[in-house]
Amino acid sequence: MSILRMFEFSPASIFLFSLIVSAVLFVEVAYIAFATNGGRKQVNRRMMATDNKKVSQKDILIQLRKERGMDAEGNLILPVKWLNRLIVQAGLTGGLGRFMTIWGFMIVVGTAVILFLTRSVPATAVALPVIGFMLPYLWLRMRRRGKMNRFGTQLPEAIDLITRSLKAGHPVPVAISMVAREMPDPIGTEFGMVADEVTYGSDLVTALINMYERVGHPDLPLLVSSVSIQSTTGGNLREILSSLSKVVRDRLKMKAKVKAISAEGRLSAIFLTAMPVMLLGVLMLLIPDYYKGIWGWSESWWFAGGLVVWLVSGNLMIMKMVSFRV
Repeated sequence: MSILRMFEFSPASIFLFSLIVSAVLFVEVAYIAFATNGGRKQVNRRMMATDNKKVSQKDILIQLRKERGMDAEGNLILPVKWLNRLIVQAGLTGGLGRFMTIWGFMIVVGTAVILFLTRSVPATAVALPVIGFMLPYLWLRMRRRGKMNRFGTQLPEAIDLITRSLKAGHPVPVAISMVAREMPDPIGTEFGMVADEVTYGSDLVTALINMYERVGHPDLPLLVSSVSIQSTTGGNLREILSSLSKVVRDRLKMKAKVKAISAEGRLSAIFLTAMPVMLLGVLMLLIPDYYKGIWGWSESWWFAGGLVVWLVSGNLMIMKMVSFRV
């Protein structure tokens, strides 16, 4: 009861907070319903679109490009190229316009939440850049990292599938089409777009370079170089790809070893981040009046913001220390 009395929750405040929470949940449900097709697991988005016999393969290619934030020709459409490239590599499937709409709505809801919690316009103005830019930017980077990790895990298997197809006597475009048919997303749709680009006039090396621009995985230049060298100088592409598959798998093993070695640093960052929050919660439960004298100070929110900044800075330093390029 003392905690509730300290925060002075009124019926109007509870209603406003419930309204904000309902709006956030509504946005989440709308995103799941429209951007991910009701949350159903899609084995291969391109193959599911191919099931529609009334739509040509070229229209499907254009649709997949526009969903990722590109135009019909596969070019970036935003004036800020690095942001557009980040959106493309994040693998969004709801379209750029829908993403911008959800982004704007999240800014409005986040601003309302900060204003409700702090009751301070200057504090809300300081938090607005974080809500409007930093959080969506970090979310896009996290989504891109997750997609690249899944793509990198699937890449050796895809190369092996191409190698077996070449061994059976199929040409390279047919082998790539087999990857598009047999493997799930994200690599199935990406190789399917490569096959479609080759079908509609692009050469294989250019199509692979376009895939690298869409994905950004560091192992893809090895595949592009292998195909490019073989197309210009000749050679046994099957043996080249077989060796490339082994190299990619060895890189994955090395990344797993580095991740295991650096686990101590990541756990330290988690504990150091959770400890102040847990300590504050324990104090609020055991001694509710411990911070009662400073809750009403406007300077308290600035001190809390400074502590958050220092905490985030420490986490970034630890993250930099435990991050290694393989």
